[in-house]
Amino acid sequence: MAVLEVIRRRYSCRAYIDKPIEQEKLDLIFEATRLAPSAKNMQDWRFVVVRDKDKKQQVADSTNHPEVFDKAGVMIAACSNSDYVMKCGQPAGPIDVAIALEHICLQATELGLATCWIGSFESKKIRKLLEIPQDVAIIELMALGYPADKETHRPREPIDNILCYENWDF
Repeated sequence: MAVLEVIRRRYSCRAYIDKPIEQEKLDLIFEATRLAPSAKNMQDWRFVVVRDKDKKQQVADSTNHPEVFDKAGVMIAACSNSDYVMKCGQPAGPIDVAIALEHICLQATELGLATCWIGSFESKKIRKLLEIPQDVAIIELMALGYPADKETHRPREPIDNILCYENWDF
């Protein structure tokens, strides 16, 4: 499948089939993740993959919509162990993790799975539940699994609203 086709098919899944994800698919997804670029090639991301049903429920319960995520095949806590700030003034950790998470999204889509980025969660609960050290930042959660809903795509901005050349012209 062409990359642009996979990108067009990716969406934020809001319902999952209660079905485990095959280890072979998880292996492919995390190989794609491992290959993501990072600042200074630090590869500062760390992922906790939760497969256990009870623990998945507890992770889902830390979000605003546990009923959406409780049947996902896995829940992923995406973390960074870096405090490096790039020359541009931006912290590398959240950016590196975001790039790696999008690799998860795209590889999962190509394999017939679906994902949802989750930024609204109780990090203290996740830290305790998954035994994540205090010096590690929990950047995002992600649901990953077999979709029970149909692809939905929110309207996208026209290209002219997001792109200009040479100088800021918006």
